[in-house]
Amino acid sequence: MNLAEIISMERVGLDSAVTSKKRALEEIAALLGKGTSGVPGEDIVKGLAAREKLGSTGLGHGVAIPHGRIAGVRDSVGAFLRLRHPVDYDSHDAEPVDLLFGLLVPE
Repeated sequence: MNLAEIISMERVGLDSAVTSKKRALEEIAALLGKGTSGVPGEDIVKGLAAREKLGSTGLGHGVAIPHGRIAGVRDSVGAFLRLRHPVDYDSHDAEPVDLLFGLLVPE
């Protein structure tokens, strides 16, 4: 699978001014929602938050990959978000995150 197959320019956000992990997840969920017609945005947020409860998707070095399996998603959907200022994300290296790559896959 090619990255260009799962992400489009409409699902790229740059210089977002969010100030918390929760808001970052909400914003990446909104971007992901642009590629998932018929899937309510709140379901995407809940799915990403549920995955975060299992363990942080903050990989380290300022990067996080929030992801989830969501009912109603037919194909893999990706989104990219760059934050203006890094936020605390409970990353494995304890460093704040400013780059998020969101991913949804079929349930």
